[in-house]
Amino acid sequence: MIGMAGRFRGTVRTAARGIGHTLRVRPCAIGLVAAGVLALDVLLPPLLLSVARKPWTYFTFNPWLKRLPEYLTSSTPWSEKLDFLSRVALFWFSADGPYGQPEWGFAVDGSDVVRFLLTALLVGVYAALWLERRALGVHGWRAGAGRTGGAVGACAGVLGLSTGPCSVVGCGAPVLPVVGLVFAGLSSTTLALLSEISRVSAIAVVIALLVAIAWLGWQAGAAARPTPDPTP
Repeated sequence: MIGMAGRFRGTVRTAARGIGHTLRVRPCAIGLVAAGVLALDVLLPPLLLSVARKPWTYFTFNPWLKRLPEYLTSSTPWSEKLDFLSRVALFWFSADGPYGQPEWGFAVDGSDVVRFLLTALLVGVYAALWLERRALGVHGWRAGAGRTGGAVGACAGVLGLSTGPCSVVGCGAPVLPVVGLVFAGLSSTTLALLSEISRVSAIAVVIALLVAIAWLGWQAGAAARPTPDPTP
């Protein structure tokens, strides 16, 4: 039991060393990839909807944001402030429809921004670790880790970092994946199912990225500075 605990601590230290080293030597790669993912998170849904449904005709930031400093310094309890800020729409895109109703709309709220930033940072760290491990020339990279990277990259792209749970209007449901909006006339049951799948897939993508980062971090740390087995 003690030996297993020692091996686990050694594995954690090796992974942390690899991740820390990569953060220090590849900050530009992390920043560029994260910025690209963040841009896709924000722009890909309205672009997809514009092509599949109707081009967007309106974009705006929430005018209430001018009062944000006043709200933050108010006497409202912080629990209420955090709950409100997680739900308030920060900006949105929409396309005009008949009879004054929107054809579709895509709004980003506080919780969306947190999710976008988290996934963008995770993808940035993952990409930097991928580059660092390849630079270290770890044996078996192309066959083993390449398949792992390809699988995680496919999940991140297809499941949707940018087309995951997104706040929308004019679609008959408060939250659903943007790909659901592409298809007009879906039943409420189908929309509810898409919404639930979207939430679960977003969580699954984050977990997959965390596991991949830990694995690549351990491999990069072991290749950069091999350490003896801590088992007594």
